[in-house]
Amino acid sequence: MIKVGIIGATGYAGAELARLLLQREDVEIVWYGSRSYVGEDFASIYRNVSHLVEEPCKDDDMAKLSEIADVIFTATPQGFCASQVTEEILSRTKIIDLSADFRIKDAEVYEQWYKLKHPTPQFLPEAVYGLPEINREKIKEARLVANPGCYPTCSFLTLYPMVKEGLIDTDTIIIDAKSGTSGAGRSAKVPSLYCEVNESMKPYGVASHRHTPEIEEQLSYAAGRPVTISFTPHLVPMNRGILATIYGTLTKPVTAEEVKAAYDKYYEKEYFIRMMEPGMVPQTRWVEGSNFVDIAFQIDPRTNRLVMMGAIDNMVKGAAGQAMQNMNLMFGLPENTGLKQIAVFP
Repeated sequence: MIKVGIIGATGYAGAELARLLLQREDVEIVWYGSRSYVGEDFASIYRNVSHLVEEPCKDDDMAKLSEIADVIFTATPQGFCASQVTEEILSRTKIIDLSADFRIKDAEVYEQWYKLKHPTPQFLPEAVYGLPEINREKIKEARLVANPGCYPTCSFLTLYPMVKEGLIDTDTIIIDAKSGTSGAGRSAKVPSLYCEVNESMKPYGVASHRHTPEIEEQLSYAAGRPVTISFTPHLVPMNRGILATIYGTLTKPVTAEEVKAAYDKYYEKEYFIRMMEPGMVPQTRWVEGSNFVDIAFQIDPRTNRLVMMGAIDNMVKGAAGQAMQNMNLMFGLPENTGLKQIAVFP
């Protein structure tokens, strides 16, 4: 039995973690941490777990939690995990952090984009970027995993084989991505109100979104040289899902069969990545509630560009599901344990 603690359990990502973990017979959630709801029953906040959870919310004392939990998930704002983690805590338990605190290896870059002083840069070298399809073996041995962001997960997995094989010019990458409103979190914000979002779509974080350096860093590792991208996210009036449409100039003439072969080289054995048949395009409705990534592409010979498309559920593969996928690897379990849910439709 794996004893799990969740700090930030009443945010969307934390609650999604609870939903997924509660369906497993090999996991016991020993701590529902929430600074805002200490003492209140978790099931009174999220009625979908009524009669399944009888525990009250506790505080965010990571040190105390590390004494009873085999793994701690921190689904918290940037800065919390980095401010709490210590060598003593890591000697007792594993940590999977869903914030950006340990995703970017350069503390100065983190501080520039997140406007926070990094309190524990000494842990950055050992933190493993938790993208199982790329860092599987490192994750298995890790005690601190930085769970990737939702946009980076969708964008990077859609791009990775093309960058790795040198089929696109990395100086020409443009990522146009759309996300549902759950990506903005559960706290009350005027731009997320129903009347502000419904029947509308808007770009945000133009040329300044904080996931940009994370995407660039991971693409740079794949390319073997620095990569700079243009990334524009958009908010769409739906609860869940990310759709990324990505453009890159081809470095040489290729056929659809050659592009497909490059994707298959890296993803053919990946349970959660589904390459679509020619002529099909990904849709968020076919991944909603699941940990799957749907990927498609189209060659545009007129412009000599490759159009790459990817779709994920931002709350599952983009957050809680991927975190649980990482946990499975860290505890020597089959990667898809507890994550075989088929997308919910309609």
